[in-house]
Amino acid sequence: MEKREGLQDIFGEAISVYTRAQAIADGVLIDVSADANEAGFKVPVAITAAAWAEVVAWSAEDSARQIHQDEHERLNDLLWAAATLARHHTGNRMPFQHHRVPRGRDEVRRIPITLVMVIGPGDNAAPVVTFMLPTDD
Repeated sequence: MEKREGLQDIFGEAISVYTRAQAIADGVLIDVSADANEAGFKVPVAITAAAWAEVVAWSAEDSARQIHQDEHERLNDLLWAAATLARHHTGNRMPFQHHRVPRGRDEVRRIPITLVMVIGPGDNAAPVVTFMLPTDD
């Protein structure tokens, strides 16, 4: 029987590895697994810092200037919508439109933004979910 080559045989030893755990520790990813579990996700879930800033972040100043909201409600809106999407679609990369009030404007209406939900292997090869902007790849 012929030996199959692995990636290390082809490309050599990895020069550098940046793990999901490191990205969470560095603030590049924000772990939202506890809230995601309440929305029906059964695996760890994180959101990129850039997506958080666009979709979830909200301050008391934002509420005073625009419309009253809070980060927990905005995160829950995203997670419940994404959980519904995940139940009805297949594949490991799902772009979708999410409606949110954009921060830092005089806007009070929800406006769509494109996000991507990626389901893939985590640090230990177990499945994880990551929400990101299309440009976060």
